Amino acid sequence: MTTTNGEPATRQPTIRDLVEGAAKLLDQAGVQAPRHDATALAAHVLGLDRLELALAPPVPDGFAHTYASLVERRRNREPLQHLVGSTGFRYLTLLVEPGVFVPRPETEVVAQVAIDGASDLVDALVVDLCCGAGGIAVAVATEVPRATVVAVDLSPAAVALTRKNAAHNGAVNLTVEHGDVTDAALLRDLDGRVDVLVANPPYIPPDAEPVDPEVRDHDPDLALYGGGLDGLEVPRAVIAAAARLLKAGGLLVMEHAEVQDAAARAAAESTGAFERIESRDDLTGRPRMLVARRSSHPLVTDSAP
Repeated sequence: MTTTNGEPATRQPTIRDLVEGAAKLLDQAGVQAPRHDATALAAHVLGLDRLELALAPPVPDGFAHTYASLVERRRNREPLQHLVGSTGFRYLTLLVEPGVFVPRPETEVVAQVAIDGASDLVDALVVDLCCGAGGIAVAVATEVPRATVVAVDLSPAAVALTRKNAAHNGAVNLTVEHGDVTDAALLRDLDGRVDVLVANPPYIPPDAEPVDPEVRDHDPDLALYGGGLDGLEVPRAVIAAAARLLKAGGLLVMEHAEVQDAAARAAAESTGAFERIESRDDLTGRPRMLVARRSSHPLVTDSAP
């Protein structure tokens, strides 16, 4: 094709061209899924839930400038979820905001164990400690609608975001409270009444800085570092709270790092309040979850954190 003066016409870039170029830039920057992220950003700018490149529309006015700006931010390793404002978690779309931990796919397995435990009961009472953006709590509330779910976080931003996600996903059976899991009086009115207690607490040791810039530079330290030399100060507080809150036979489910499986089991054993204590694997076969049942034995209070 030529112009009226005989010169070759310059082909205008298509959506596919722009996405392919963005994917190369993101790949060079070390982004783990460059093509996926480039496509997701294009869909976001176009106002689409997803983008099929084979069916991509013509490039609208202003798209290239807006898209390039977002791609540059992603190239600088700003989390994709922050750029598009949401993420998928099980069957949910969760709102995501800077300053609150971004839900991870591996935590969906933790949520599944809690959901299975609640589904076996009539009118289960479920508590989610260190709820973050609310992924586990909202998943349990929506997938087990007859359950009553209480979510707690120390971060006011996380509490506010979990409430938004509950409303966004119609989780009318979920209440969200501000609270500190290390507070021995937390949810005191629920002592011995809870059927399932689930948590994805901060557990990273102080000397194990995350490698990925998306985590290291953007997730809040409050949601990452568990305290103590081994990172298990907060997880131990979760276990102590579970020993107090769970009824006999109640289920404890807690995410942890793969190197903390033995220590997490030992922490549960030291309370004298749990039985059937085990570690379970995540989707990659790594031991990432403590699962235990509350026994009828009293809590050994002198071993609490």
